[in-house]
Amino acid sequence: MYKNEFDITDFGAVGDGRHDNSNAFAQASRAAQESNGAVIRIKKGVWRTGPIELFSNTTLHLETDAVLSFIPEPERYAPVYTRWEGIECYAMHPLIFVNGQTDVAICGQGCVDGSGEAWWNLQRNKKDKGQNKPETDQELALAALNAGYDTQPGGGGGRKMQFLRPPLLQFYKCRGIKLEGISIRNAPFWTVHPLFSNQISIRNITITNPHDAPNTDGIDIDSCTDVLIEDCRLSVGDDGIALKSGSGEDGIRVNLPVQAVTIRRCTVENAHGGVVIGSETAGGIFDVTTEDCVFNGTDRGIRIKTRRGRGGHIRNLNFRNVSMENNLCPLAVNMFYRCGASLEDGFFSLEAQPVTELTPSIKKLYFENIRATGSRASAGFIAGLPEAPIEELVIHKSSFATDENAPDSPLDSDMFLGIPSVEEKSFRLLNVKDPDFSEVTVTGPAHAFLY
Repeated sequence: MYKNEFDITDFGAVGDGRHDNSNAFAQASRAAQESNGAVIRIKKGVWRTGPIELFSNTTLHLETDAVLSFIPEPERYAPVYTRWEGIECYAMHPLIFVNGQTDVAICGQGCVDGSGEAWWNLQRNKKDKGQNKPETDQELALAALNAGYDTQPGGGGGRKMQFLRPPLLQFYKCRGIKLEGISIRNAPFWTVHPLFSNQISIRNITITNPHDAPNTDGIDIDSCTDVLIEDCRLSVGDDGIALKSGSGEDGIRVNLPVQAVTIRRCTVENAHGGVVIGSETAGGIFDVTTEDCVFNGTDRGIRIKTRRGRGGHIRNLNFRNVSMENNLCPLAVNMFYRCGASLEDGFFSLEAQPVTELTPSIKKLYFENIRATGSRASAGFIAGLPEAPIEELVIHKSSFATDENAPDSPLDSDMFLGIPSVEEKSFRLLNVKDPDFSEVTVTGPAHAFLY
C-alpha cells in the first residue's frame, strides 16, 4: 500500500460535469510524484479535464459512478514524440499519458470517457471534403515537426493531413502497467495503447466505442513484451485487440517486437477483428497465445494482416478454444492487405517478387478447437505471398459453417487487393506451404476448400 492517498477534491476539483479540473489533476499527479507513490481517488461525479500525465508508483482509482470526461478541444493536446500508426513521429498528446514510468495502475469501477464524438466528426468532415494535406495551425505545426510525413506509410487514419488524433490512454516506454476493472468509452482514436513497454496486465476492463467511430481500436499492444489481457469485453469501431510492431523501414529501424502475449477469456463484438495481428509488423510478432475467447459479430474473428513493404517476421501464434458467430470471415490471414495503399504502389502482384527486409513472413500458426457459425462472406481466407508462402499452418479439431443466404461476397472476407475473385464462400487458401488440417469440417459451400 502506498503511504499517501489523495482525493481529487483536495486540489479543488469539482465533479459537476462542467468545471474544468485540468489544474487539479496536474497538481494531484505532481503530489503523487513528489511523495514517491500515492493513490489518487476519483469519487462519484463527472470530472471534466484536459490531458493528464501520470508518474511512477501512482494508482488512479475511479470509484463506482465516477466519470473522468476529457474536453475535446484539439489545441489542448500539444505535440509529443510517440509512434502513430507504426511510424515514430510527433502527434497529439494522449488524453492520459504515462511516459517512461514504472508501476502505474488505473483501476476501480468507474469510467473514462474520451468525448470522442467531436473528434470523429472533425475526422469525417476532413475526409468528406477530400483534405489530403495539413490546413489548421495544429496540423501545420505537426507537419513542421514531422519531416517527410507525406512519404510515410499509414493505415488510413489521416497521416497526410497530419490530423494525428490522440489515443485515449498511452503508456510509452513504461514497465509495470496495470489496468483493472474500469470502463473506457468514446476514444478519439485508439483506446488503450501500450508502446515500447513491458510487464503489462490488462484485466476485467470494458471498452466501448460506436461501431462506426473511425480508427477506434480497443487495445493496441505496440512493440511490447510480457503482456496479459484477460476477462475483457470490447465493442469498438475498428480492431478489438491488436498486436503491432512498427511499419516498413521505420519499424525495421526501431526493431522492437511484440513478444510473450497471452489473451484469454475475452469477448469482442462489433469490431473489424477480434484478435488482430498487424498490419504494422516490421519489428516482428512472436509467441502469442489466445484462448477461451468469443468473437461474435466482428467483421473478422482471428485476423492476421500485413503486406509487402511492411516487413517483419510473425512466428509461433497459438489460438485455442475460440468461438465465433455471425462474422464476415472467422479466420483471415492476409498478406495482400490493402488499407493505406493502391494497386499502383506495386505491393499486390501475384508474381513472386525479390525478397528483401521489407518482405513479411508468417510461420508456425496453430489453431485448435475453433468453432465458427453463420460466417457471411466465407468460411476462411488465408493468403500468403508467392515469394514468402505461409509455413507450418496447423488447424486441428475445428469447424467452420457459412451462412449461404447472407448477401455478403467472398470479396468481403478481408481487405485485400490483387487476388482474383471467387463466387463460393469456401475456405480459401493461396500460397500456403503444406497446410496441416486434421478433424476440420466446413459446412455450407459446395466446395469446402479452394486452393
